[in-house]
This record gives sequence, structure tokens and C-alpha cells, in this order.
Amino acid sequence: MPGRVEMKLAELGISLPTPMPPIANYVPYVITGNLVAVSGQVPAIDGKIAITGKVSWGVSVEQAKDAARLCFINVLVHLKAACGGDLDRVKRVVRLGGFVAAPSDFNQHALVMNGASDLAVAVFGEAGRHARTTIGVPSLPADAAVEVEGLFEIDQEPRHA
Repeated sequence: MPGRVEMKLAELGISLPTPMPPIANYVPYVITGNLVAVSGQVPAIDGKIAITGKVSWGVSVEQAKDAARLCFINVLVHLKAACGGDLDRVKRVVRLGGFVAAPSDFNQHALVMNGASDLAVAVFGEAGRHARTTIGVPSLPADAAVEVEGLFEIDQEPRHA
């Protein structure tokens, strides 16, 4: 039987994809105590980066916001694995970090990152409200337009049916 978070994802029309393997020498997540740190995720669909380029140079703010949302979906994929398949173990979204590939005169980073933040709140409710850092960078791996990482508090013990 799906949990409340899985039901919320279904209600939002989101099905979690197969996790994309790391593209370099790192692991997708690390668990320490009751915290899960999920490595930065790009806006990938079926293992391919769906939104590439620089925001405001060929990628609109709305496309970049969609990219941040897709990044958060990919963060959730790895968070689910870290939680043994049970996203209901997530107690809180502690922090999200966003990286936006854009020219130096771009200043709407916060609007872009709202794509991830809005989805975090939609999925987890009040527990989805989080601290956040969003920065502009000249480039990202594989020319991704956006990358999002996350830190989550989880129940250490799996739920019992």
C-alpha cells in the first residue's frame, strides 16, 4: 500500500523515474545519523539531461524553473532509495541548494529555484519548508541548466505496517 508521500506524488501526476547513476566519483546520497544528504541532481529524464544551456541565453526563466522542479524529482528518487523505499520516513526537508548556469548579469536565481522549493512544499507540506541557498555559476556538468542538492531529516527506523 503506498504511503502518504507516494499518494501525494501520484496526486501531483509525478512518477519517480529510475535513478540516474553518478556521472563522476561520488555516491548519490550519504546517510549520517538521521540526516540524508543527496548529491546534486540535474534535470534528467531517462538518463539524459533534458534542459541544457544558460538561463537567459537560450533557456527562459520558466524553463529553468521547470528544470529545478525536475532536479528535485531526481533528488526524491535517491532520497527514496536512502529511505529503503519509504518516503514517509522523511520528517523534514532541511535544506536545498541550487545552482543556476547563467551569465553574470542574470539576477532571477530565486525564481528559478522556486521550481524545486515549491515542489518540496507541495509534496511534504509544512515539513517541506526549508533553508535554501541559490547561486549562479558559469557552467554545470554536461551543460545542465540547473542542479539541485538536498539535506533531509528522516526517521532512523523504518515504519512498521
